[in-house]
This record gives sequence, C-alpha cells and structure tokens, in this order.
Amino acid sequence: MTGDDESTEDGPTTVPVTLYTREDCSLCVVARETIESVAADLDGVTVALDEVDVDTDPELAEEYGERVPYVLVDGHPAFKYEVDERDLRLKLLAAT
Repeated sequence: MTGDDESTEDGPTTVPVTLYTREDCSLCVVARETIESVAADLDGVTVALDEVDVDTDPELAEEYGERVPYVLVDGHPAFKYEVDERDLRLKLLAAT
C-alpha cells in the first residue's frame, strides 16, 4: 500500500445512500431519521439520500416486499429493517 489514503481538504465527500421504503412503514421513518442524524454529525461527509418507494415499481415491490427499510451505502447492501448508528457512521467513513 502507498501513502495515498490521506483525505483531501477540498470539501466534504458525498456518499450515496439509498433507502428502500414504502408508505405507512414506521421502521422506514426511524431509518430515515437515523440516517439524517448520523449524516448531520459527520464532518467531511455529505450524504446524498435517495428514498425509493418500492410500491411504485412492481419489480422493486417483488424484490423487497415486506423487507423494508432496506439501505444501500455507496451501492452496497448495508442494513435491513434497522439502521445501527455506529455501523452507519463506520460505513459512511469507509466509503470516503
């Protein structure tokens, strides 16, 4: 490994986070609040949250069904049903 893993101070790094959700999903509301809370507390990391209602797409509804909330961090599966604050913080920092 080289010493190129130092972060630059050019501004925050944006990490895409996708939250698969559906209407009347209380766990989905909690997951979104957790993601927003953790994102607000992180210096140097900005979260680009994309919330996707699985019921608007038959393929997504079939794939995720009742398995929401389902969260991808930087395109990688990260959480199902519950978002752990500590794990989310680590995953966001690792994605930068």
